[in-house]
Amino acid sequence: MRTILKGCSLLFLGLLVSCGGKQEKKQDGFEVQRQKATENTTKKPEAEGIKASERIDLSNKGVGPVTSVDIPETIDPALADQGKAVYDQMCLACHRVGKKFIGPAPDGILERRTPEWVMNMILNPEGMVKEDPLAKDLLIEFNGSPMANQGLTEEQARAVLEYFRTL
Repeated sequence: MRTILKGCSLLFLGLLVSCGGKQEKKQDGFEVQRQKATENTTKKPEAEGIKASERIDLSNKGVGPVTSVDIPETIDPALADQGKAVYDQMCLACHRVGKKFIGPAPDGILERRTPEWVMNMILNPEGMVKEDPLAKDLLIEFNGSPMANQGLTEEQARAVLEYFRTL
C-alpha cells in the first residue's frame, strides 16, 4: 500500500512540475483583435440617430439639371393644381402625404430640403443616388428601393414642387 501511495505521490509531483513555469496573465473583460477597415464608415456626428428622411439640409442643391429655382412668396394655385395632378398620376404609387410608404412622405419636404434638391431628385434620381450623400442615405433608409425616373419635364417637376408647398 505504501509503494502505491509513494508512486501516486511521485506521479502527482511530476505532473505539477511539468505544468509549472508558464504564467498566464489574467485580464479583466474581453478583448478582440480586429483589422482596420479599408473604407471609412464613420458617420457625421450631427447625423447620428437622425433618419435621413427627417434630417434637415438646406444647403445641398443635389446633382442634376436644376441649379437655382425662383420661388415667389405666394403660392400659384393653378401651378399647384397641375402639380397635384402630376403627383397623383406619377408619384402616389410610392409617396403618401402624411406617412412613410415605399418612399418618404412629401409633406414638409421644403422645410428639410432646398427646392433645387427636390427638383433634382424628381428629375435625376439615378444621379442623385450615385453622387448625393443624402440621397444615398434615403436609399438605405427605404430598404434599397430606388426612386423611379418618371421622365418628367422641368415644368412638371416645378409644378410638383409648387404642390408640395401647399402640403
